[in-house]
Amino acid sequence: MLTTENFKEMLAQGRTLKHAPADEDALGPLKQLTGVWTNVPHLPGHGWNMIALPFIKEGSSLNYRLLLNQYNEKNAFGLVDKGVPNRGVDLNEPENTDQFVATLDYDQSITQIAAMDFPESGEAGPPDLPIHHEPGLFLHMTNLATTGFDIARLGSIPHGNSVLALGKARTIDGAPTIPQESGLPLGFKKLDNPYLAPYKHFHENLFKGVFDPTIPNDLLTKANEGVAIVKTTELTFDSTFESGGISSIPFIKKQANATKMNATFWIQELADKDSNGDPILRLQYTQTVILNFFGIDWPHVSVNTLQKVV
Repeated sequence: MLTTENFKEMLAQGRTLKHAPADEDALGPLKQLTGVWTNVPHLPGHGWNMIALPFIKEGSSLNYRLLLNQYNEKNAFGLVDKGVPNRGVDLNEPENTDQFVATLDYDQSITQIAAMDFPESGEAGPPDLPIHHEPGLFLHMTNLATTGFDIARLGSIPHGNSVLALGKARTIDGAPTIPQESGLPLGFKKLDNPYLAPYKHFHENLFKGVFDPTIPNDLLTKANEGVAIVKTTELTFDSTFESGGISSIPFIKKQANATKMNATFWIQELADKDSNGDPILRLQYTQTVILNFFGIDWPHVSVNTLQKVV
């Protein structure tokens, strides 16, 4: 939340839209996001994605394929829309109860380095293929966050989805503890089920020699080995909180319905300094979208480790 002084200053200025400065206090826990984050040149190939897709292959008893991608990403957080008013009243007092929101827009673009699927479809795609573009907003509710959720994320996905996820922020001394979560379909715990043959295949034959889709967050933990992380700002978002949710076009709802999303972002200040003498900033995230088809919930997981461009 903003200090009283900063809040009064924002209200006095009114609503403003401008390029987001790195020290924009109205953004609260989001302010370090301002700027551009990339994998190259410092952390190439640290983006990993896994997704199960409906698929029929002649001669196979399976009705899906598991697709894995290695990727590079550019995520640019550009404009801040400050002092956005949400009008309200309390009829019991009576008085105006206006909420003021600061928003930070982002533009995410992802380019494939390598891809492989099982069973093999011939549709995994070549290197340098653009595989994702997502514009959206991160929000900081500067006041009247009565439910305890003071940040939010809105995203628009070209497949035909839009997502609203609410969240909370906290500061951690040192490095974060990355949760070790299963990438298996919900309700499945062991790989001895023949239906999980694609997961077993990549568990025994790691994609690019490192990525195991049964434990996708493991690569985030490994990326932190030997890195001196002084402080971490953790942002958690979940579409199942309060009024959040995902809306999709009819085809998606019928074939592979995106039912919920959760994501955690870790903004990390390193002991190492950049060319300006400031702490090098890294951004790690893990995101899981649950796709439902054939009556099964399938985790679609993306993880990455990026560095902020000076």
